Amino acid sequence: MKRLVGLGFEVVVETGAGTLSRIPDADYAAVGAVIGKAGDAAKADVVLKVRRPSEAEVKGYKPGAAVLATMDPYGNEAGVAAMAKAGVTAFAMEFMPRITRAQVMDVLSSQANLAGYQAVIDGAAEYDRALPMMMTAAGTVPAAKVFIMGVGVAGLQAIATARRMGAIVTATDVRPAVKEQVASLGAKFLAVEDEEFKAAETAGGYAKEMSKEYQAKQAALTAEHIAKQDIVITTALIPGRPA
Repeated sequence: MKRLVGLGFEVVVETGAGTLSRIPDADYAAVGAVIGKAGDAAKADVVLKVRRPSEAEVKGYKPGAAVLATMDPYGNEAGVAAMAKAGVTAFAMEFMPRITRAQVMDVLSSQANLAGYQAVIDGAAEYDRALPMMMTAAGTVPAAKVFIMGVGVAGLQAIATARRMGAIVTATDVRPAVKEQVASLGAKFLAVEDEEFKAAETAGGYAKEMSKEYQAKQAALTAEHIAKQDIVITTALIPGRPA
């Protein structure tokens, strides 16, 4: 906010916009922002949001306004069409190229990192027992078994968090490159390691959708393994379609 004001922008922040991030309105006002309401976006040349604006919201925007948000366009064609009809220029932050220069704008990685951590904390609370092995006067409680499905940014953080909490961790992914990463965090890697597995990563670093034959083999291996687990965390994603 301080940087935008310093560049000469007139910045309006919706009342309470920072509350859930523990940033009170007074902190924004202190660096030169004006505290306003959502309706003030109607006068804005640039609108910054967390999520894509609703159809009702975007109707009130100025034609030609630039809107930056996590747009989540797949399966939400009506919302995307509404932005086109309103004549705004929309930037989908989750489509930011995964290159070094753009790392500070990589919303997917930043949120996935936090989601992987929170998944383990929430899982531990639901599990309702200790995650590490506990040697007590009343006997030994074995360590919990945690299985992470999908080893991207969220999965790696989930592995690290579960390991720090003392669980026995296994992880699976269709990309061979992550096998070493899983081992480096002290977890055991589980996958059907055939020829298709060796070519399962896109140039952008995402997982490819696997063949029906591979999926069947993967399902059989997973079913056998999952029956012995206490907590399962699924973080796998394929852009634009169900993982």
